[in-house]
Amino acid sequence: MAIRTLDVAAIRKDFPIFETGIAYLDSANTSQRPRQVTGAMLEYFEKFNSNIHRAAYRIAEEATVRYEATREKVRAFINAASTKEIVYTRGTTEAINLVAYAWGRKNIKQGDLIVLTIIDHHSNIVPWQILAAEKDARIEYVDIDDRGELRRDQFAELLNRGPKLVAFNLVSNALGTINPAHEMVAAAKRVGATVLVDGAQSTPHQPIDVRALGCDFYAFSGHKMLGPTGAGILYGRREVLEAMDPFMAGGDMIKTVRVEETTYHDLPWKFEAGTQAIAEVIGLGAAVDYLNDLGMDAVRAHELDITEYAYEALSDVDGLTVYGPPPSRRAGVISFSLDGIHPHDLATIADRDQVCLRAGHHCAMPLMTRLGVAATARASFYVYTQKDEVDRLVSSIKEAQRIFA
Repeated sequence: MAIRTLDVAAIRKDFPIFETGIAYLDSANTSQRPRQVTGAMLEYFEKFNSNIHRAAYRIAEEATVRYEATREKVRAFINAASTKEIVYTRGTTEAINLVAYAWGRKNIKQGDLIVLTIIDHHSNIVPWQILAAEKDARIEYVDIDDRGELRRDQFAELLNRGPKLVAFNLVSNALGTINPAHEMVAAAKRVGATVLVDGAQSTPHQPIDVRALGCDFYAFSGHKMLGPTGAGILYGRREVLEAMDPFMAGGDMIKTVRVEETTYHDLPWKFEAGTQAIAEVIGLGAAVDYLNDLGMDAVRAHELDITEYAYEALSDVDGLTVYGPPPSRRAGVISFSLDGIHPHDLATIADRDQVCLRAGHHCAMPLMTRLGVAATARASFYVYTQKDEVDRLVSSIKEAQRIFA
């Protein structure tokens, strides 16, 4: 079956921010939101603003229905077996912390090995460092090769040591590297490890099937996939979640509270204490609808086309170094450095041309150390990115080189 082609010009009309003339090349940081998403949230505020799961009047029931409808949309979007496996969080960071606290503190013991990778985001490093220090466990990191891809030989060697947990990103936010997640999960499961996959940079850009992937946990954020900030997802296999204690305690995560003891709610509400980000969750559901209408195969095909174009254009610039693998093995992220020009200076000059470019360590300081740089510039693309925006970036780069010559 032929893959649909995105009508990018039509898509951009759904995003009012592009009427300002900016070239937005920072979608790996946070994506823009279409009117369909902000409209769904505004409808909640204006027509049925109320709390969920707590009242019998009509607008509260409507809020609850819309809120829970997102759970089913997400379940289908990532092909989870049940909505009981879909836990709302504030984002990938909170989802990983939930696992570190609720699963990790119950299962990680003294001397246990945790395997991470050198290209992981801080959100998939720091929680495990805190846990390892508390439990006197060990952490080892899988290195990368000269192409910015994980060393499979080293990963296999670490698996031979019998890790208790393996956690890695499906797509690197700093390099764009697409990791061979299916093979890595299968190999880790063969040695009895629990596996968490950070899907923050993969879920917005390619089809995801968590059952085919076979991981125990999968985390992602709404704000990187056209949705609002403050709404994210933790997928967990039902039997694993059932065995975990709550992450937070309070209202709505209980069945009964007595002075002697408390009985916890069923999944997934056991992990959703307090009033949730209701409007944001509804907005996330609208974002899933939007992406489903586009088709995730088409999203990936467009991203690959833009990435190939940008990779070639940037590689032709004298004094510019691109980090990471070739376009066919990376997502829509390109990190690079310019001889004699700090990434922050480049980003400032690009901003004068209304080109939004990320500069810094990208919450991946261990990777920057591994690359031998303090920071890089990063361009990242999404469904609304056009090739002329890449051309504008190249023009800004050449202007920076002229200024610093």
